[in-house]
Amino acid sequence: MKQGKIYLYDQYVGLLTEDETGFTFAYDSDYLASDGAEAVSLTLPLSDEPYHDTVLFPFFDGLIPEGWLLNIAESSWKINQRDRMSLLLACCKDCIGAVSVIPTNESQAEETNGSPKKQKGE
Repeated sequence: MKQGKIYLYDQYVGLLTEDETGFTFAYDSDYLASDGAEAVSLTLPLSDEPYHDTVLFPFFDGLIPEGWLLNIAESSWKINQRDRMSLLLACCKDCIGAVSVIPTNESQAEETNGSPKKQKGE
């Protein structure tokens, strides 16, 4: 099983999991209860119920680099292009935009060397 913690503007919002049945994304209950909670994507609106699919959700798949950047990631980390979750976990710790995906065995501060991530409005 592979898992990634999803951050939006440096705030933990939920957990993305891949297991033998497919993919699950669940918003964190504390995040849902917070003021100003936002969906990570229009295709994944705020919900108490987890989302399930047999393929990686298009929003998260869209965070993975393409072209020559994907080729570099594949060769550097020896990840098969079809292993979308491993590519997401390896490449999207500090990707362009407001969303970050951090493997569950790492903290966000470790991955950003303690520097703050994007702030809302940047």
